[in-house]
Amino acid sequence: MRWWQEDAGVAPRSKHSEADLAAAARAGDVNAAHQLGRLRAQRGDREGARHWWERAAAAGNLDSVFNLGVWHEKHGGLDDAVRWYELAAGLGDLEAAISLATLLLDRRGDRARARWWFEQAARGGAHRAARPLALLYEDAAELKCAREWHRRAAASGDLCSADDLGFLAYAAGEEEETLHWWEFGARGGHPGSAYHLGLLLQAGRDPEGAEAYYRLAAKAEHPGAASWLGAIALSRRDLRGARAWFERAGEAGRLGDQRMAGFVCVELGDPGAAARWWERAARGGDTEAAYHLGLLLIAERGDLDAGRRWFEEAARRGHRRAAEELGTLLGREPAAEPAAEEVPGVPAEPELLARAELTAAATGRRGEPGLDADALAEILGTWDLVTRPLLDRGDVVGWLTERSGMPRPSIEHLASVRAAILRPGTTPWPSTTETLLVRGTARTLRSRLC
Repeated sequence: MRWWQEDAGVAPRSKHSEADLAAAARAGDVNAAHQLGRLRAQRGDREGARHWWERAAAAGNLDSVFNLGVWHEKHGGLDDAVRWYELAAGLGDLEAAISLATLLLDRRGDRARARWWFEQAARGGAHRAARPLALLYEDAAELKCAREWHRRAAASGDLCSADDLGFLAYAAGEEEETLHWWEFGARGGHPGSAYHLGLLLQAGRDPEGAEAYYRLAAKAEHPGAASWLGAIALSRRDLRGARAWFERAGEAGRLGDQRMAGFVCVELGDPGAAARWWERAARGGDTEAAYHLGLLLIAERGDLDAGRRWFEEAARRGHRRAAEELGTLLGREPAAEPAAEEVPGVPAEPELLARAELTAAATGRRGEPGLDADALAEILGTWDLVTRPLLDRGDVVGWLTERSGMPRPSIEHLASVRAAILRPGTTPWPSTTETLLVRGTARTLRSRLC
């Protein structure tokens, strides 16, 4: 019998009165001392609980040793908590080993000792130690061990580890293994796995299979899945369905979907709703939404002042057409903007968009900022666009270099990043800096060849 949590509700009843327990504890009954400590903890007597648990621990009661670790973690100091947990863990207490490893990792940053104790717990049969152990092996780039512990965690029901296994396989270029683990996670109820499996099928040109898994993920309110379902509905001219899906995705804070909800609302003849969605996206930093909101306010409401304010906001962020509209309103040429010039987007096929999203998710899986999916999609879409006229694919880089007049190394770098996105496992993922550099190359190519 362990720590009675102060916020756990009704405490368990003891078969003996407190007076009987106290008498027995003073006479040397170790279990009575432990139970007395729990009763004191129950009524908020922290020092009394600590006193009796220390007496029980000194006499060899392992639960009291563990409880003293909890006591010091909650009410005392880190060093004492570590000391008591380590004592309990050394005596074979697996929960103490997990608590100790967690403290060492989160409070001291001692990854080596944390990993050792997680491994002791996991090898002893504590299933919930397997996933944090796998993640620590990942951090150390020991992927073989990481995958083994993720497998053990997944086998014991940890669907997050199943999703992780899908990503580790995807990054290694093992598509069948990726498919297996994401399907395992999806069937177990993990919405992320269902969504990622949908993207994988989309990238493999199986739109019907992809849609089925998007719908499965959307049942659990996955915003990315809702966004894809909105795009699918829009491609079928199901405007009401598209609106419903884009609005669900937009409610999750996705600016692009808020903007798309506005466009669909305009198509449905609901400018008021369109204005609300575009304003929400514009306030979040979406310049295209700000520009269209300005147009709408002037066209539908005749509100020149409000329209001008949104044009100013978009122009300040480098939106060229907003600057032109602002110049027209003010009766003068638009002032030169120091911000980067707006670059028209490039359409990308659904399978390319899916690859871009998978790469962004793979690089941002552990809470780190992932690569920008829009930038990756622009890189893929640009290559697709500028190479369409090419019949002989023998030397695409040479052909692009000759036609564009750009340095061959720049085109080769673009080709390398494209290959990393389309064929995971062949080369390392690009860095954020590389992605921005290569997107600049892609934009230069479009400006020269399109």
